[in-house]
Amino acid sequence: MASATDSSGTAGTTVDRVAGLVRAEILSGVLAPDTPLREEAAAEQFGVSRHTVRAAFQRLVSERLAVAEAYRGVRVASFDRAHVIALQQYRAALEVEAVRIAGERHGEEWPGEVLAPARATLDALDRLADTDADVDAGGGIDWLEVERLHAEFHHAVVAASMSPRIIEAHAALGSELLLFLLHVRPHYTLDTLIEEHRALLDELPTRGGDAVREHLEHSTRLLTGA
Repeated sequence: MASATDSSGTAGTTVDRVAGLVRAEILSGVLAPDTPLREEAAAEQFGVSRHTVRAAFQRLVSERLAVAEAYRGVRVASFDRAHVIALQQYRAALEVEAVRIAGERHGEEWPGEVLAPARATLDALDRLADTDADVDAGGGIDWLEVERLHAEFHHAVVAASMSPRIIEAHAALGSELLLFLLHVRPHYTLDTLIEEHRALLDELPTRGGDAVREHLEHSTRLLTGA
């Protein structure tokens, strides 16, 4: 783990910084599923109290990036089949309904400004792909940024509903959605990810929730083998 002093000068409390550093290692795959998170070791690594580490770990538990169990302590959340299915069902409930509401509002020709935020995330992904094409063999894709933009795309689709409660609930997925995207990453190249999401965006006005449902079912099958 990186030292907490690496974030000196960054806004936020010491708990924020410790949680942020551990979160980044979970979302990058450095800390694998089921890895124990040890208070004493983390306190020594970060140069902070165990109380601070405990509070940081609890924040990660609240984000569903970690789990706390009696007699087992805290560990990185496992992303097993049941977890994937439950998360995808919840996403479908929010995203399909959001698109249905947007369809009622806009019909089969959604205004350009409604689709613009989602298109902007895909354009940003295109720029990352262009950057990678200029890098020598070995790859230069910033996958954490890809995952952030991927999540932002889905948030933008939900925002088209203009339904405050659905938008709020989807935003609360936050880190858990990024963890899902980490695990689905091996099944995609950046080009295929962009292509699939451009196709989804083009289909939203005419196919609505069916397009979203098929999109989510596809990624569920990739992770569960179903």
